[in-house]
Amino acid sequence: MKRPNLDSMLLASTDPDRLRDWYAAVLDPSANDRMDGYRVLRFGTFHLLIDQRDDVGSEAADPTRMILNFDVGDARAVAALMDERGTEWVAPLEARDGSLFATAKDPDGNYVQIIQMSEEHLAAMERGDLGG
Repeated sequence: MKRPNLDSMLLASTDPDRLRDWYAAVLDPSANDRMDGYRVLRFGTFHLLIDQRDDVGSEAADPTRMILNFDVGDARAVAALMDERGTEWVAPLEARDGSLFATAKDPDGNYVQIIQMSEEHLAAMERGDLGG
């Protein structure tokens, strides 16, 4: 039996074009397409699908329930792009043991975390040494 693979996530929005434009501008997806009315952004092997929905509010009701984590090569550059777009920060960029983390709100209020892992943390993860 084939093992499950987490491939995508659907974000419902009252303004899917605005949401897609923000993600495309600040996180540079490897693909930015439309399929059957969905806006489809590809980040690595993961697909973020954005759909027009009338049964959701214009802002996320409980944004801490789910956080989209993006592994980035240059967290400072991504944070600067977010600043240029007037992004609201939940937790501004900070260093934690050599790695960089920040949490922002997308235009619908969903939490988006950018993470730039240090070489030491990446090496530990490669070894399977997750400290737990």
